[in-house]
Amino acid sequence: MKIIVSIPQQKLDLLDDAGRLVKSYVVATARNGAGEESGSHCTPRGRHIIRAKIGAGLPVNTVFVKRRPTGEIYNEALHRQHPSRDWILTRILWLSGCEPGYNRLGSCDTMRRYIYIHGTPPERGVGKPKSHGCINMLNEDMLDLFERVEVGVAVEVIA
Repeated sequence: MKIIVSIPQQKLDLLDDAGRLVKSYVVATARNGAGEESGSHCTPRGRHIIRAKIGAGLPVNTVFVKRRPTGEIYNEALHRQHPSRDWILTRILWLSGCEPGYNRLGSCDTMRRYIYIHGTPPERGVGKPKSHGCINMLNEDMLDLFERVEVGVAVEVIA
């Protein structure tokens, strides 16, 4: 398996080992565009791997802070209480860069920047750049992708 994320198309393609398309998902990447520097709130480009899968078996809409479930389940009332919160929901695929000096190590390290593929509230939507750097997916798509991939799967982000 391999994942290709297209920032211009706001799309994530899951490919099989022969390079054939298995499934395509609409995503939302960073509002600030593509970039690798820490603090940029941009989506990092280049070759990555899935370093960790987080949230298996937890309910849909589980809220995460610092990769830990908070015990909250996202709903509209919770959103009204915390309207500016950066919602990380349902599942997390934590990415690690593979290109030293570009998206790995130093001030451009994808993993140290805590860049994930993760679920997002339905009203936030996908299809347009609006994240703080992560790759956001609708929760049902996140569940589907999470079940199809393993730790170590290659992820390429293109701009």
